[in-house]
Amino acid sequence: MKKICPGGWFRVALLLGCSVGLLGGCQSTPASRIAKKQAVFFSWPAYTQEKIRAGQIEVGYTPQQVELAKGKPDRVGRRTTAAGDRVEWVYLWNDSRFALGFGLGLGGGHFDGEAEADTEVSVAGVALRVFFTAGVVSAFESFSR
Repeated sequence: MKKICPGGWFRVALLLGCSVGLLGGCQSTPASRIAKKQAVFFSWPAYTQEKIRAGQIEVGYTPQQVELAKGKPDRVGRRTTAAGDRVEWVYLWNDSRFALGFGLGLGGGHFDGEAEADTEVSVAGVALRVFFTAGVVSAFESFSR
């Protein structure tokens, strides 16, 4: 009678579950960000809510409104001149790739399994720059690929 080794299958299931969990955690959408800040979101005018839901921003938005629409910036900078301070948020184009491999084998009288997961993120340039003056958006620049 052949012995089945459940430890191998357990490792496969555990790695697969963790991989799927990591992928799900990587996604941040306006809807998921709004769900965490509903009270403040619903205090804004309907027009502003529509824009944020669509992931769009406008001159005059606060940092909180921009973050709900676009997420956390990849970079933050500050410029100080005689005219005052200006904060810049930079959003980068991110291309993510995910690979998942499985291997099953029969050897030594029992089944065994193996799984491997890998993610790769490459940055291909600036997608959006948002400029804040006196705590609100004073300008923004978007770039195509």
